[in-house]
Order: sequence, then C-alpha cells, then structure tokens
Amino acid sequence: MTNKKNGFLTFMFSLLPGAGEMYMGFMKRGISTMAAFFVVIALSAWSGIGVVMFVLPIIWFYSFFTVHNLRSLPDDEFFAIEDDYIFNFTTEKDRTILFAKKYKNIIAIFLIMLGASSLWNNLNRIFLPFLPGRLRDFIYSLSYIGPQSMISLAIIALGVYLIRGKKKELDMLEDKGENHNENS
Repeated sequence: MTNKKNGFLTFMFSLLPGAGEMYMGFMKRGISTMAAFFVVIALSAWSGIGVVMFVLPIIWFYSFFTVHNLRSLPDDEFFAIEDDYIFNFTTEKDRTILFAKKYKNIIAIFLIMLGASSLWNNLNRIFLPFLPGRLRDFIYSLSYIGPQSMISLAIIALGVYLIRGKKKELDMLEDKGENHNENS
C-alpha cells in the first residue's frame, strides 16, 4: 500500500534514484528505477565507455521529480496510483516479444561483441606478461580501445539499421498511398 510520508525523509530518500519511490511504498517503481541507475553505472564501468553515463542525470531527475510530484498529489489521486515497474514488460508482453524477434540479429551481434570484448580482456591478462616489450605495449593499447571501439561500432550499426528500417517503412507507406490513389 502506498503511503504519503514525512516531507524531510521523502526529500532525503529522493536523492538516491528509486529510494524515494520505495520509501513512499512504490516498491516496483523504486526497484526498477534504482536498477536502471546502477545498471548504467555498471555498463559504463565494465565497457569503459564513459559517455553512457550521460543517462544517469536523466534517471536521477526522473526519479527525483517523480517522488516530489507523487508527494504533492491530493490524497485521492495519490492512493489511486498503482505501483508498477517503469519498464512495463507485463502488460506489453506481446510488444516485447515482437521487439525481440524483430531485432534478434542486432541483439545477437551486440551480445557476441560484448562476449568477445570480455574474452579479449581476460586473455590479455593471462598472456600479456609473456609478450616482448613493443608487442606487449601494442596489444595493451589495443586491449584498451578494442572493447570501446566494438561497442561504438555496434551502436553505429544499430543507428544505421534503424534509419534504414524507417526509410523502408516510409517507402512502403508511400507506395500504398500511390496504389490507393491509382485505384480511386
């Protein structure tokens, strides 16, 4: 059951994404917000791509203002709000399955690249000490930029794929419009 709480404690808990929602009784919303926040940190640290961290302020502000907007609601509206995850997979199960089927190749390539990156880093730790000086320096440099480059290429490929898909969709709509005009 959701509950309006003390204003000061609500403010203090709202400083950590997800904690304010959980303090107010919105456990699903709070856990999913907190998980999103820390998954972004872990992904950024693991992949070495600091740019991913630009999402953190968005999640933080979303959580902070959601808590304070919930707290400022009139009691009848506040108690009518249903607790749900911020990424609602339960009601959009069919959409999620369709998304996974449509982009399964991209998801697979991304997962393969992440796995190859992790394997590369682990093998470097094992074999790097046994290599001669210049080769060791070269492979060390490559191991630093390799995973970041792979993930960057995957992001670029995803963007190109999405743009091409949108263009095909627009072309199909245009063709349907021309066929409809010819039939009229």
